[in-house]
Amino acid sequence: MVKNAVGRELPEKIGNYVVKPYKGPGAELDWDKPACTNRVPRLSPAGGSKVAASLKDAIIKSGLKDGQTISFHHCFREGDHIIGQVLTICRELGLKGLTFAPSAVVNVKNPSVIDFVKDGTITNIQASGIRGSLGDGVLEGCMENPVILRSHGARPRAIEMGELSIDVAFIGASAADDYGNCTGQIGPNACGSLGYAMIDAYTAKHVIVVTDNLVEYPCCPASISQMYVDQVAVVEDIGDPAKIGAGAARMTKNPRDLNIAAKCAEVITASRRFKDGFSFQTGVGAIPIAATIYLSEKMEEQGIKASFTLGGTTSNMVDMFRKGQIRVIESSQSFDAVAARAIIEEPNIVEIDNALYADPYTKGSILSKLDFGLLAALEVDTDFNVNILTGSSGEMMAGMGGGPDVAADAAVSIVVVPIVRGRTPSITKRVFTCCTPGDTIAMVITEAGIALNPKYPLYEELKEDLEKTNLKLVTIEELQQLAESLCGTPKPIETTDKVCVVVEYRDGTVIDVIRQIKK
Repeated sequence: MVKNAVGRELPEKIGNYVVKPYKGPGAELDWDKPACTNRVPRLSPAGGSKVAASLKDAIIKSGLKDGQTISFHHCFREGDHIIGQVLTICRELGLKGLTFAPSAVVNVKNPSVIDFVKDGTITNIQASGIRGSLGDGVLEGCMENPVILRSHGARPRAIEMGELSIDVAFIGASAADDYGNCTGQIGPNACGSLGYAMIDAYTAKHVIVVTDNLVEYPCCPASISQMYVDQVAVVEDIGDPAKIGAGAARMTKNPRDLNIAAKCAEVITASRRFKDGFSFQTGVGAIPIAATIYLSEKMEEQGIKASFTLGGTTSNMVDMFRKGQIRVIESSQSFDAVAARAIIEEPNIVEIDNALYADPYTKGSILSKLDFGLLAALEVDTDFNVNILTGSSGEMMAGMGGGPDVAADAAVSIVVVPIVRGRTPSITKRVFTCCTPGDTIAMVITEAGIALNPKYPLYEELKEDLEKTNLKLVTIEELQQLAESLCGTPKPIETTDKVCVVVEYRDGTVIDVIRQIKK
């Protein structure tokens, strides 16, 4: 066993996976290491058509074999209908031992991915998050090999460094032409930005665009060019855009959460960095989305305009843009139908590659220009470490998302979280799963007060700014003690020694593992 920089004990090897312990923010990044891609020559019909007879025919022609890796994007979130169709065909073809490597798994149902794990179609998973029946099954020990979870910035880095090699990428598109130009911005089932699919298109050995809306050549706009696409498969239905906003991407009506969101807006406006041209990301999560509305009101009161917002785009951000409060929206994902349509309607709402958004191995991700990053959490501990994966019983609740990336690169990273959820403390002595290291968190905002991280580089600046307000400053220890006084000391979650999930930091080192939950 070895211990990493956040004090987690890790095995030196998990099956064939060699553990590189996390050493601290940026410690492992080797900037001189050349990036490698899996780009290979393609032979496409000159002036012809790439449309396959069916999705099944496209999979057969791709040459997909046992043990290879397939990928998907999660831009349809809970409305995705492509993953189930592809996996069902793979089962019919008798394919076994596949590595399932989507950008994230967002509660895909009917059929569930766990069904394909149980029958051996899938034996390995690499993603940002797993939840629902798949997450339950994994933590119950249904897989021999550990699932590897990475943040949104870590995934393109892993692909570019050759750590994740994709054999066949399936790219859902709401419109495509017969030669492979495709987009998520137009069509009856528009999902908006295809930012998470771009790295797959650029690097996979074989790329299949899956669409239910074949349009006249050339498809315009083209989020992904024909030059990266091998085949086009036309199906009846790729997804339900009405379900893009389900789950975490929702607006809260909880008075406690709204109180925290309002405090967050006050914190931002109290900062000396809140001035014309500032930038922010509120991300997914009920409280961060609500904070966008309060921030808009503050900006209107003070006549302040933002230069850009970043990441997943919501209708609230689009409203701010249309009021002239935001100059540019850099969108790697659209979180609702309004945001999905806005990219085609507004020139300064820009679809961006997810690698440009958060990959630490680029020559400059947009996150490096971000002033304020708002992050949701399931747990935060007294070292400011953040858990965004596992719930109070150890169940998989969410995905890594871009949280670790935002915290690492934004000037001010803010975690918004209630003191307790139900009868479970959200501020603890030690998070069950460490996803984001405390060294990268500036502050935690709760309904009971705001805790600044004394180890954060901007601590003195933030303290000076907030002491000029009526906002209540407390220590993280005080918040933890209050939470415990309300709920008592939670019973430790019991686990076996079997590692079910490897949690990688954005640099490829291991920040934590999740072991099988005892039932």
